Amino acid sequence: MASKDFSLYRPNVGIMLLNKEGHIFVAQRLDSSGPAWQMPQGGIEGGEDVSRAALRELEEETSISHVEILKESEEWYFYDLPSELQKKIWGGEFLGQRQKWILMRYLGEDSDINLATPHPEFSAWKWALPQNLPGLAVSFKKDIYQALIKEFL
Repeated sequence: MASKDFSLYRPNVGIMLLNKEGHIFVAQRLDSSGPAWQMPQGGIEGGEDVSRAALRELEEETSISHVEILKESEEWYFYDLPSELQKKIWGGEFLGQRQKWILMRYLGEDSDINLATPHPEFSAWKWALPQNLPGLAVSFKKDIYQALIKEFL
């Protein structure tokens, strides 16, 4: 991957969460008018450890806390927001995000998953087959999702 200027990309952590059948957790974004399924992700707060940020974000977005961490991505993944979004999101400070990804196994029950969090981001969730994951994602995340399947699965 070509060298990127880290300062132009918001530090972020993503979570690929597997259930016992090897399906991947995805959720539909509340702020999208069309289909926009994604894996949980969120900002890394100043000085926060990547694994700790992943656990925090997962619980904040989905109420999921019963997990086992399996692996951290070997590299940072980058994506650029579409130009029309770059000025609207994060005060126009970033071109997109740089992400470390954490592979986790879900140890809880589906009934424990609750998207009605204090600051909801998702309207629905489901378990997706790995081969279907890239097709569910918005265009600017498809390449990352394909690369994660290769790295993690």
